[in-house]
Amino acid sequence: MSPSFCSGRFSVALFLVISAVPISYLVSLERAVPSTHVFSYHSSGFFRECAKWDDVGRRFLVSFMDGGGIGEVVPSDDGDIGALREVTLVKDADLAGNASLGIVIDRDRNRLLVAVADLLGNRYSALAAYDMSTWRRVFLAELSGQSKEKSFADDVAVDARGNAYVTDAKGSKIWKVDVNGELVSTIESPLFTPPGWYNNLVALNGIVYHPDGFLIVIHTFSGLLYKIDLTDDKVTVVEVTGGTLRFGDGLELLSRTKIVVAGSPARLVESSDGWRTATVTGWFSTGMVHRIVSSATVKEGRVYLNHIVGFGSKKRHLLVEAVF
Repeated sequence: MSPSFCSGRFSVALFLVISAVPISYLVSLERAVPSTHVFSYHSSGFFRECAKWDDVGRRFLVSFMDGGGIGEVVPSDDGDIGALREVTLVKDADLAGNASLGIVIDRDRNRLLVAVADLLGNRYSALAAYDMSTWRRVFLAELSGQSKEKSFADDVAVDARGNAYVTDAKGSKIWKVDVNGELVSTIESPLFTPPGWYNNLVALNGIVYHPDGFLIVIHTFSGLLYKIDLTDDKVTVVEVTGGTLRFGDGLELLSRTKIVVAGSPARLVESSDGWRTATVTGWFSTGMVHRIVSSATVKEGRVYLNHIVGFGSKKRHLLVEAVF
């Protein structure tokens, strides 16, 4: 929700890697036509970390990883022919220079929650809430910035009462912010830091709230999946079979028993025992590894994968349907 897939240094490294890839290879990747439905849109920036479908507004909402902000992409009524256009909805002067990363729609309160972070220095993390009718800011909850400890607010989920839960991809914790924007607690566990320094380069990432009263969270570099019971903040590792979840990014809850883990490939994960255990039951790859899949959303029963990187002079971005 980011970025979800990287710290600031990883972002710089990613840019350098992409810059070093032979142009001919990038051209060949760009010419590859996905086998499923695609929404493409022209943007004002090269990096869009998260996209979520707003079924009431009939639009995709996207977060600006470069410079911060929120935009909308409205599909046309004529079969979505040609590239769509991104329109900026939010450019918050108070957050200039930071990245807008994971987002979630709080439908009951008609607001959008946005994880905000200092992409390069990892010195500032916050949660912003915006009214989706006026796009005025409802609150800004600062999560870090008063200490020397580095942090990276990456993704966000919201429960039935309006409490928000924000993952820290750098500090391996989850901040809880109440419906009024007050930071009320932090969820921490030794399980959030698996053995091996390489497993913790990017830690807690995608997060979703399950209607049965718990959170499901992915740890990107280790691939561990966690269940967090919100009655007592107990953390358990979900036993996953059928495949690895390494380098998983954003999560999308499809039903009580199914989630999508964004990545390359994206994976469909199912559980029949309340997420004590789970099985990878499907995989889907867009084939555009240079664009980097970072989040997933559902539009009218169809899963769409957001890619971080846009290409070309018009900064063309893609939302590709995933079929498992």
